[in-house]
Amino acid sequence: MKSKSIILALAATLATSTAAYAEQMTIVSWGGAYQDSQKNAYTDPYMEMNPDIEVVWDESSNEAVAKLRAMNEAGNVTWDLVDVVAADAMRLCDEGLAMEYDPDELLADAPDGTPASEDFGDLIVSDCFIPQIVYSTTAAYRPDLLPEGAPEPESICAMFDTETYPGKRSLEKRPINNMEWALICDGVAKEDVYDVLETEEGQDRAFAKLDTIKDDVIWWSAAAEPPQLLADGEIVMGSSYNGRWFSAIVEEDQPFKMLWDAQVFDLDGWIIPAGLPEDRLAMVKDFVRFATDTQRLADQAAYISYGPARNSSAPLVGKHAELGVDMGPHMPTAPENSKNVFVYNYEWWADYRDDLDAKFQAWLVQ
Repeated sequence: MKSKSIILALAATLATSTAAYAEQMTIVSWGGAYQDSQKNAYTDPYMEMNPDIEVVWDESSNEAVAKLRAMNEAGNVTWDLVDVVAADAMRLCDEGLAMEYDPDELLADAPDGTPASEDFGDLIVSDCFIPQIVYSTTAAYRPDLLPEGAPEPESICAMFDTETYPGKRSLEKRPINNMEWALICDGVAKEDVYDVLETEEGQDRAFAKLDTIKDDVIWWSAAAEPPQLLADGEIVMGSSYNGRWFSAIVEEDQPFKMLWDAQVFDLDGWIIPAGLPEDRLAMVKDFVRFATDTQRLADQAAYISYGPARNSSAPLVGKHAELGVDMGPHMPTAPENSKNVFVYNYEWWADYRDDLDAKFQAWLVQ
């Protein structure tokens, strides 16, 4: 019996030491095709180089601000690295929930020796934001679902034209992008949108325009929903991220067409939660340095049509890793696609997001 006890004790010790050796890193992202591109370009090769590290994915990026606030209040931050849009990174940074960093200390230089701060340039829009990709929220439609004789839409304002294009449409269940498009389609010049939206009258004007299609909208929270709704014929057009539409059109051969007009450029990247224990922080820093180097950002663009945030990565973008499709024409920054873009104001939304979120949710239930 004594020898059996010794064996069990040794087994327990071995199990404990093995568990200690296999470190877990929890990374938060958006799921779907985008998260798959991160897995293919970043985490799979990193884990191959570091077999003692296991990456656990959490698909909660759309709730990152609220969840990090709650974790911080509870004193138990379980996330190690979080993928967020630039405006959310600014909010988290302002609230002390994201770690400030020195780009030239944390991130690798470009292959020619250009410091990271210069290679990323103006895309480092916050002391806490580690840029990853340029993407856009844009629209797509199904030509075969349009009424006979109706012209194919060329303007984002087709979203508000239910007479020419009857049927359901899908928009994201948040004020961002919808408020801007509403004002543009109500006659506000692009350069004046945020000045107008800053006023109570301007916000009322945007909601009034959205009222005209409210009964025809299916609201989405996950970006995978609109492509599925369009494939099922439940909507005639909808908004989503350009990479989601690319995946549906090119990879799944869906009969959709992109509507690039007034696509809203945005940035997405990493934040490191503030106050991580030293061992977890060291692991995260090592991964981030790898995942944001020139080659890795170019590699991600081989799986999804988002532009890499480093200048030095752009010339390395080539063909789709599996389909062999040239990725350049599918990028939101391609000349043919970016004739009439709308540039998202990160700082404005960082200041007004909480207030407009509350107003938007109240409007939804009216």
